Amino acid sequence: MVSVYSVPGAFSAQECAEISRKVTDRPESEARLVGQIRDHNLRRASLVWLDDVPGTGWVMDRLISLVRRANRDRFGFDLREFAESPQTASYKAHDGGHFTWHSDIGDGPVAGKRKLTLVVQLSKPGAYDGGDLEIMPGAHSVAASRAQGSVAVFPSFLLHQVTPVTRGERQSLTVWAHGPAFR
Repeated sequence: MVSVYSVPGAFSAQECAEISRKVTDRPESEARLVGQIRDHNLRRASLVWLDDVPGTGWVMDRLISLVRRANRDRFGFDLREFAESPQTASYKAHDGGHFTWHSDIGDGPVAGKRKLTLVVQLSKPGAYDGGDLEIMPGAHSVAASRAQGSVAVFPSFLLHQVTPVTRGERQSLTVWAHGPAFR
C-alpha cells in the first residue's frame, strides 16, 4: 500500500521562523492551478517561490536530502530532478484559505513529471484552526502532522487537500521531485 512518509523535526522551530521571516518581505503571488487557472472555489492561498528569496539555498539542500531519504526508505521511484522552485504557501482565515482535493500531477510539461510531493509545516500548530493537510493514500484520509518543522512526503498522484483555515494563518513549504512517467 502506498503511504505517507513522515519526518518529525526535519526543520527546527528557528529554521521555520527564519524561512517565514525571509518570505514575509517578498511580494506574494496568488496561488493558481496548473495552467495558471484561478479558481477560488478550488484554491485560495498566496505563494512565494523560494528561488526568489536570497539566503535560502540551504533550504533546498535540506529538501533534497529529505526526498532522497524518503525515496530510498519507502518509495523507490525513478527521480531525476527538481524542476520547480520550492514554494511557500500562506492560507489565511480572513480570505478563506484552502485547497480542495487534488493531485499534484498535472497536464503541463513540468507538472506531468512530478513523482513525489514534500510538504514542510512552517507554522506553529496553535497559530491557526482548520488548515489540515489531509492525504488519501487509500480508502481513508490521513492528516499530516501539524508539528512545526515536520515533513510529509507522498506520491504526487495521491489526492490531498488543505481544509479551510478558520482562524489565523497556516504557512507551509512545498517542493516536488520529478522523473520519467510512471510505467
